Amino acid sequence: MLIGIVSDTHDDLTAVEAAVSLFEREGVDAVVHCGDFVAPFSVTPFDADFDFHAVRGNNDGEWAVESTVEEFGEYHGEAAALSFDGVDIAVTHGTSDLVVDALVDCGDYDYVFHGHTHAHGVEARDGTVRVNPGGLPIPVAGADDAFRVATLETSEIGADAVTHHVLDE
Repeated sequence: MLIGIVSDTHDDLTAVEAAVSLFEREGVDAVVHCGDFVAPFSVTPFDADFDFHAVRGNNDGEWAVESTVEEFGEYHGEAAALSFDGVDIAVTHGTSDLVVDALVDCGDYDYVFHGHTHAHGVEARDGTVRVNPGGLPIPVAGADDAFRVATLETSEIGADAVTHHVLDE
């Protein structure tokens, strides 16, 4: 099973459409958005031929996206515990490093997905892999210089199951 991972799209419809196009080309079975859509209009392009899951980000507009997501997907609030093909995944936006680290270190999940930093990364730690797909480039130290998303192939194990993709907007 192939899972698409995206975060921090911040109302950029061009970026959202590029992510959806990549996920459709790759043939993902489900997409997980780690928050910071910002407004409901930037949610609707994810109504595509895959299952869709989302958690809330830290922008004010996030409180208004729940009903839009629920028209075609599952909205999980601040965090989600998901299972795909026997792979257990925790999802949070990533505003709190303490929460992300606790989810990774608790040992209950194979993967922990989060965003917030706009910096892609993969870190394997004691049997759990932390995955940040990246996000839109922002003028903050350490942020990516291009929009990135990720995919997870559940038939593989560990950090090698994750692929980051750079998207042209």
